[in-house]
Amino acid sequence: MKYKNPLPTVDIIIENDSGGIVLIKRKNRPHGWALPGGFVDYGESLENAAIREAKEETSLCVTLIHQLHTYSDPSRDSRHHTITTVYVGKASGRPRAADDAAEAAIFDETSLPDNMAFDHREIIKDYYKWKKSC
Repeated sequence: MKYKNPLPTVDIIIENDSGGIVLIKRKNRPHGWALPGGFVDYGESLENAAIREAKEETSLCVTLIHQLHTYSDPSRDSRHHTITTVYVGKASGRPRAADDAAEAAIFDETSLPDNMAFDHREIIKDYYKWKKSC
């Protein structure tokens, strides 16, 4: 019997010194703006995966400060069933796109791009609700 299991991923909301958050424009499908993130490697913790993915895609060294939520809707990624754990982290400096990112930029709650990938707009809305409740 072959098992079909969801794939674990991480996404990172990187708070920048300017008060905004870092998003990347994806090189690969599905295209659009997204939170930095990706698949967890075998033998890797979620926290280490989040730090690694942030560095690979934005060239920023991130310090994780909070685990926000886990999102598991089977339709959140049209390619396969993924489960993502979202972290909030802090970083200094300007993001520089690398790896799977074509661009990296800083946005605030009022300037989010229209074309967002996955369920990342909803995740960001949840993040801003959490920030306001702190």
